Amino acid sequence: MSATGTESRPTAPARTRTRAAITAPTRAASTLLIYAVLGVLTLMFLLPLLWMFFASVDPEPSLRAQPPGSFTLDHFAAVLTPEVVYLPIWNSILTCGGAALLTVLCSMLAAYPLSRYTLRFKKPFMYTVLFATGLPITAIMVPVYGMFVQANLLNSLAATTLFLAASTLPFGIWLMKNFIDGIPVALEEAAWVDGASAWQSLRLLVAPLLAPGIAVVGIFTLVMTWGNFFVPFILLTSPDKMPAAVRIFTFFGQYGDVRYGELAAYSLLYTLPVIALYIAVTRALGGRFALGGAMKG
Repeated sequence: MSATGTESRPTAPARTRTRAAITAPTRAASTLLIYAVLGVLTLMFLLPLLWMFFASVDPEPSLRAQPPGSFTLDHFAAVLTPEVVYLPIWNSILTCGGAALLTVLCSMLAAYPLSRYTLRFKKPFMYTVLFATGLPITAIMVPVYGMFVQANLLNSLAATTLFLAASTLPFGIWLMKNFIDGIPVALEEAAWVDGASAWQSLRLLVAPLLAPGIAVVGIFTLVMTWGNFFVPFILLTSPDKMPAAVRIFTFFGQYGDVRYGELAAYSLLYTLPVIALYIAVTRALGGRFALGGAMKG
């Protein structure tokens, strides 16, 4: 067949350029859509923060997030008192910080054998832990309250701390196990050959390598318990033992009267400890978690 009787077909580079020309507008539209969705979500998160900042320095605050006409620090002066800020935040540090420490310690001790050993009931136990992570805490507060009354533990900061730790422990175990799975077992085997026990390898080898996982579980527990209003509101009765999450409720009046300026100033102060902890942990870890060089040599 002669060359004039056949249709010319595009070469492979030409087909590649054609396909790229077709997919380029599609990719651009997808990218634009993604950025638009992210922009909307960012705006939804920024608007409450802007309202808190504007209302905290506005002499006549309202529900509108707009820059104030004048500037004042009277709202901060009104809330910066021992009974309004210092004591509730200290109670929050005791309860939430204690719950975070207990959750990190117990979840690491529970996740280590689940990650390293072949257990008979490992899968049912992990499914039970996964189910417990989705259990709403309001569904168990009635029997918990009855148990606290029977055991004479009502209005106890220590007992409330233990319950907060127990409520966040299932998800802590699930997270910690995933982090321990990422640590090569060969590192522990080398330590065992050198004479280290299982406890020594966990304490001196696994725990330092697990620092990012410990930080994630600790920050997650602290954030979840720091904003928990329902549990301390039910289990604590004395005003001097109320954490900051419950103390913020006092800025709402009985007949819809809300002190917006003091509420905004208190909310800003309320978030500072968690933000400071997050920044400190991030700088301490340096954003690095690499085990690539641990297996060399």
